Amino acid sequence: MSSPAPAERGTQRNETVIVFALSLAAMVVSMMQTLVVPILGLIQNDLHTTSANVSWVTTATLLSAAVFTPLLGRFGDQHGKKKTLVGVLVVMVAGSVLAAVTHSLLWLIVGRVLQGAATAIFPLALSVLREEVRPAKLPGAMAMVSGTLAFGSGLALVATGLLTSGDNPDYRSAFWLATGLAALALIAVVTLVPATRETTGGRTDVLGALTLAATLVLLLLPITQGHEWGWSSGRTIGCFAGAVVMAAAWTLVERKVREPLVDMKMFSHRPVLFANIAGLLVGFGSFALFIGVSYLVQMPEKIAGYGFSASVLRASVEYLLPSTIVSLLAAPIGGQLVRHKGPRLVLLLASLIGTAGFVWIALDHEHTLSVIAAGMFVGAAISFGYAAMPAVIVASVPHHQTGIANGINSISRSTGSAIGSAMITTVLASKSLEHLPPGAPKLPAESQFTLTFVIAGTAFMLVALVAGLGLRTIRARRTEVAGHVPATDAETAPASA
Repeated sequence: MSSPAPAERGTQRNETVIVFALSLAAMVVSMMQTLVVPILGLIQNDLHTTSANVSWVTTATLLSAAVFTPLLGRFGDQHGKKKTLVGVLVVMVAGSVLAAVTHSLLWLIVGRVLQGAATAIFPLALSVLREEVRPAKLPGAMAMVSGTLAFGSGLALVATGLLTSGDNPDYRSAFWLATGLAALALIAVVTLVPATRETTGGRTDVLGALTLAATLVLLLLPITQGHEWGWSSGRTIGCFAGAVVMAAAWTLVERKVREPLVDMKMFSHRPVLFANIAGLLVGFGSFALFIGVSYLVQMPEKIAGYGFSASVLRASVEYLLPSTIVSLLAAPIGGQLVRHKGPRLVLLLASLIGTAGFVWIALDHEHTLSVIAAGMFVGAAISFGYAAMPAVIVASVPHHQTGIANGINSISRSTGSAIGSAMITTVLASKSLEHLPPGAPKLPAESQFTLTFVIAGTAFMLVALVAGLGLRTIRARRTEVAGHVPATDAETAPASA
């Protein structure tokens, strides 16, 4: 077999460095979501605040992502993806520095808002890949960048555990780590990612952006704060009702304006709709794994009668790191499967493997090996799911809508993660152990962890239903994945195998 021509070898090298830079940026983005989970208690104690107030450290990032991701994804399509990527990374560096130096809860929340805006990096990265990577290599490139999302989420938990494991832990060390990685990603994007060749131009749909932001905030706010407010409280119900009203207003605006932020036909296009549902379910399952396992293994075994009495460090390194590594290793495999077999089959595999993992840990979470191995199954499933969804989106929308479509899919995953976090908190708090020693903290009954894993397994089982019913006509021919087949033809394109 003849070796590749010099021009082709140069193209391959260029593609490799582009994928590396964008993978690093995507990894840093995903780290922002889980970075604070192990250190919320430290933040609460250090800043002398309440658990209700400190919960805004996570909520602020989620709400910021909901507001800025679709807007910046569309802005990148219109005015230049690299320019937007660089701007967002600068904002993330600034937010990380602010979070690391401040001693005020208010300014920490502001820093987390700035970090949350960086969620837009992921859809922007996929838009760059669609423009810069050859059709034959695109599925693998998208899978690699997507796979770093699952890897980054787990890596943040592990890194935070390591950084705060000493006798005098300082939560700010986690934010200094975020600053360094964000700066490194910024340098990589500036130096390795080429300038955008294609832009659509046009005016920004400000009214559409505002109504969409209001809808998402009113939806996510009660999901994240419902446990503190009470699920039947006036604030919770009022926010959900407001979300319905604003969603109607947003739909009306988008149907009327000349250049809408989101083409509403995108939501009625079945592959896009079901890819977003799959994103919701996979995001739910990923948080159920990370948070559920972290809480489970830290349960004091002598008091609770279950758990492993693990420290934050041990929980991160021994129980979560293996699933994190597997998710990264599974990313290129998922990309090759998407390329050769199509995203539908990969989503079905993700469903099967993820369901098996959660069934395993639901049935046996008394042995270290079972918890670790089940987590590795779920880690691979998450990576496969993240590899398949961008391929579905790219095959189903026109080139100029890649950023906004993947932005909406990112929001669906974030929403699923928020629901997963709320579900775990509510389920674990709904039934406590009885006959605890005097002065012992209130601990959840073991059955609540089993229920958590059963619910998460059901979510992954539903991914198979989504793939089977909603994506049955999606095909992953090389030209389709690269966007060379019009979106209207994506459902009717013949199978390649």
